[in-house]
Amino acid sequence: MRITVSATTDAPPERVWAALADIASHVDWMLDAESITFVGERRRGAGTTFDCLTRIGPLSLRDRMVVTQWDEGRAIAVRHEGAVVGEGVFELRPYGVGTEITWTETLSFRLRLGGPAAAVVARPILTSIWRGNLRRLGHAAALTRL
Repeated sequence: MRITVSATTDAPPERVWAALADIASHVDWMLDAESITFVGERRRGAGTTFDCLTRIGPLSLRDRMVVTQWDEGRAIAVRHEGAVVGEGVFELRPYGVGTEITWTETLSFRLRLGGPAAAVVARPILTSIWRGNLRRLGHAAALTRL
């Protein structure tokens, strides 16, 4: 399953990047992220590894993520290694004086979560939640001090 959502914000790219690069703060703007626990000392850059407790309604799971790309000021990509596997990437582009944020996830659900059938049910729910997450990221970025 592949999902892409985008949003624009009046916040400049530097502020959006500051909010996005602070991985621990993702729980502040991601409705589905309940907690983030880092594995090891890294908090930034490729190789950063963390567990994210994700909750959607009554369903919760712990998702291990490894940052696979860190293009300073432009993109962060992760590999999902838990009950859901795949890759995700956040990309930032200047948009007038603001920023366009694009989030793409290519995910597969393991059979114990329902496999491909779960993806059919999850797609519209995740798309809606992630659009809201990007709006909240834009608002958080507008409040970020550099």
